[in-house]
Amino acid sequence: MTKINAADAMLKVIESWGVKNIYGLPGGSFDSTMNALHNRQDTLNYVQVRHEEVGALAAVGEAKVTGKIGVTFGSAGPGAVHLLNGLYDAQYDHVPVLALVGQVPTSVMNTNYFQEMNENPMFADVSVYNRTIMTAEQLPHVVDEAIRQAYAHQGVAVLTLPKDLGWQEIEDDYVSSANLYQKPIYPAPDLTKVDEALALLKAAKHPLIYVGQGIRGAREDLIAFSEKMHIPIVTTALAKGIVPDSYKGNMGSAGRVASKPGVEVARGADTVLFLGSDFPFQPYFIAPDAKYIQVDIDGTKFKRRHSVDVAILADAHQTLKALLDRSEPTATTPWYEAALANKANWRDWLTSLETDDSTPLHVEPVFKAINDMATDDAIFQTDVGNVTINGMRFLKADQQQRFTTSGWYATMGYALPAAIGAQSYYPDRQVWSISGDGGWAMVMQDVLTQVKYHMPIINVILTNQSLGFIEGEQDDNQQPHSGVDLIDGDFGDAAKALGADGYEVHNLAELKAAFAAAKDRKGPVVIDVKISNLRPLPVEQLQLDPETQDPAQVAAFVKQYRAEGLVPFRQLLADAEAKA
Repeated sequence: MTKINAADAMLKVIESWGVKNIYGLPGGSFDSTMNALHNRQDTLNYVQVRHEEVGALAAVGEAKVTGKIGVTFGSAGPGAVHLLNGLYDAQYDHVPVLALVGQVPTSVMNTNYFQEMNENPMFADVSVYNRTIMTAEQLPHVVDEAIRQAYAHQGVAVLTLPKDLGWQEIEDDYVSSANLYQKPIYPAPDLTKVDEALALLKAAKHPLIYVGQGIRGAREDLIAFSEKMHIPIVTTALAKGIVPDSYKGNMGSAGRVASKPGVEVARGADTVLFLGSDFPFQPYFIAPDAKYIQVDIDGTKFKRRHSVDVAILADAHQTLKALLDRSEPTATTPWYEAALANKANWRDWLTSLETDDSTPLHVEPVFKAINDMATDDAIFQTDVGNVTINGMRFLKADQQQRFTTSGWYATMGYALPAAIGAQSYYPDRQVWSISGDGGWAMVMQDVLTQVKYHMPIINVILTNQSLGFIEGEQDDNQQPHSGVDLIDGDFGDAAKALGADGYEVHNLAELKAAFAAAKDRKGPVVIDVKISNLRPLPVEQLQLDPETQDPAQVAAFVKQYRAEGLVPFRQLLADAEAKA
């Protein structure tokens, strides 16, 4: 029988699952696996990052845009600790990731050896599967099981690998289970409950469809049901792009990272069809007495966010198909027409700001430049903070574009690593990272990774010299600004020093010139745009209606946020009712 090093056998199993890339930074405890990566460099692409957190987030960024498992690694001690931020992002946003963690040789384990630590407890909370390899022979089997568990639970599997075991020779006879893997068959909906849901929607005056990632792949059916029943749609941030942003019935999202029409229809809804999501802020935007229909494959999520009138334990897409098949067309309503008018007014207002040539620049011209240059299959990896709000509002995901962010975990520094992951898997697709200056500074060293591998990523930085999202929270708490001010840095010039193309942008002419140059990029581009520190319109606390709110406060709010063109939803609804 042929012999093989255990680490090589492990990588053969990983490859059998269709893994193309593995992200990490070597350490002494990981030498045996690094040797195996060298041996298998023709079949598995190793991407060297400059920080283990970047490697973990790159694996997450790949997993989010592909739906396939991402793989990362770190060495014993500090390398292992650095992985945690990325792994928690995977846990919170429910994507499969495998983390390989180095450990000192078995002969010195439990002797307080250099960099030795008991790593299993550290990963217990973040993982769905967490094991330390005990013998060389079990290594291929355990990695096979780890990948199965990561897929089964859409979460993180962690394997701790003592250094010496990977060197040991074992029989090359392990047969991977990858060819047997099948996507889960989720339960079909109970048609009695489907009919109960339809009865509630038919009786509603202000119905709403609220969707999350569980409805991915159901674009056509979702639009068809919305139009058949004349019900507006709200999506979570992670579901952006499932329904085209330009679709008239897509109101955007609700919350702080949200749109005006999304917040207003959520607050006005009397009946909600909640499909494939566990969005945590439902209690803040859905009336407590609203009728609630929840569809999920996980029964433990029922009533987690809102009282539930009809619970359907089933696949969201199958349930949607059943709703579509068993429903009768309904006539349009003032509620639906007002929602469409609100969406149109919102889009007109956003468009009116795109040519603003103020100095410092506002964000709207920047996002117009991105949208104008973006391809139909562009991937937008968006960081956390005000940039998330602006990305949700302004980035157009209408064709096959993909938008991701660090949704639930909301870790700053997500965009650049996630872009590395996306570009590694899709070398021929256009990939963007869009960051604020706060998030960018956390991971900017890994522009070097983009340079090393000639990745044509377009990195856009919105520099406002503030942790703007937190500054807004401090304003809401009526407290002094504390710890949110950032000194400026010329990130475009810094990127040039690291080998990328870099641009500093201060006005509209420089913005256009930088984007024109970026079209001809051969490797990574960094465009540092100096923007104003104007807070994004806080749609969760709108003051636009002088008939129901203090006129002086409305006037101040409208002036502060340039909101002269926005029409209160109450007025749009009254106009629609008058026409009915």
